[in-house]
Amino acid sequence: MITINENYLKLQDSYLFSTIAKKVAKFQEENPDKKVIKLGIGDVTLPIAPAVGEAIKRATDEMLKKETFRGYGPEQGYDFLREKIAKQDYEKIGVTIDKDEIFVSDGAKCDTGNIGEIFGTDNIIAITDPVYPVYLDTNIMAGRTGNYDKETDKYEKVVYMPATAENNFTPELPKEKVDMIYLCFPNNPTGTVLNKDELAKWVAYAKENKAIILFDGAYEAFITEENVPHSIYEIEGAKEVAIEFRSLSKTAGFTGVRCAYTVVPKELKAYTNSGEEINLNRLWNRRQCTKFNGVPYITQRAAEAIYSEEGQKQIKENINYYQENASIILEGLKEAGYTVFGGKNAPYIWLKVPNGYTSWEFFDYLLEKANVVGTPGVGFGPSGEGYFRLTAFGSKENTIEAIERIKNLK
Repeated sequence: MITINENYLKLQDSYLFSTIAKKVAKFQEENPDKKVIKLGIGDVTLPIAPAVGEAIKRATDEMLKKETFRGYGPEQGYDFLREKIAKQDYEKIGVTIDKDEIFVSDGAKCDTGNIGEIFGTDNIIAITDPVYPVYLDTNIMAGRTGNYDKETDKYEKVVYMPATAENNFTPELPKEKVDMIYLCFPNNPTGTVLNKDELAKWVAYAKENKAIILFDGAYEAFITEENVPHSIYEIEGAKEVAIEFRSLSKTAGFTGVRCAYTVVPKELKAYTNSGEEINLNRLWNRRQCTKFNGVPYITQRAAEAIYSEEGQKQIKENINYYQENASIILEGLKEAGYTVFGGKNAPYIWLKVPNGYTSWEFFDYLLEKANVVGTPGVGFGPSGEGYFRLTAFGSKENTIEAIERIKNLK
């Protein structure tokens, strides 16, 4: 008989954001006259930059002509894009990355989930808590975790590293030995950051313990403060222990266009059970060549356009727009008496829910009383209970209106 991967049965309920979508859909069906403002899911609302749109048109025209039509491209990405990434995203901050260390993909979500395929299932993973759900769920699917404990809301064989107001959202180094460390900074969901000294401690830990850091830098374009690294490779020695994931979804509004990339340095090694060193760049390249046919040519030309002078100016305008929204939410919630975090170097605002509410109860309260949608913190892990996430990706008009509604509840 055909059997299933029973690790999937360990997953709890439905995926966080699909649960939210069902709740919102039910509310709207029962209240068709209510205007619901969604500040929950981090989907952008501004259109792609004009320079990107023009590049898409040009690439589309090329695909319509026999002389310039392109079929399969390189699985790792076209050189014209990889070279731009190496120069603009890394060389400008003093980091040397070779183009063949860059793998263009259709999303950081896919890459952070798929990267686990090149690592053994007996590796011990460490995640910050709260955490972006994909890191944990994909490891559950792979069989790298034990069973779920309902009392603690945790999985066996997973090291949870709390990041809360009590420790200034700076997770402590694991006291036990771990092998795969997931870090996301600027952080989703808390909107907080690590400075260079703090990040250097993680690099040192990984080197000492022969561990790998899986560093999600999807929100680096929103960093505004000094001494906050835009890349983990700004830390000396990081290329020996870290894989970095970047996304154009929020940087350039590519949530519907789909383009990202992963950096796997050639210095990076992992080991067989017998202790033999294996080059991870070569291993990831083998995986991609087998299971991925590359990002469409049109999409990669669109991505290339964001690195032009005009493209850089235009995407910065969009980022500034969302940063202003973040400021509106941050300051408005403070005025309303909430304790809030994030919002300065990230498009996310993390707030403490009022006393007497759980995260999901506060979700229901905001939806019913203010018709505003956010994300309950407990959906990101047990240490997220008592917190709530709002995003800055709505329109300015809706953001202002949503915060006014929330302020009027107090």
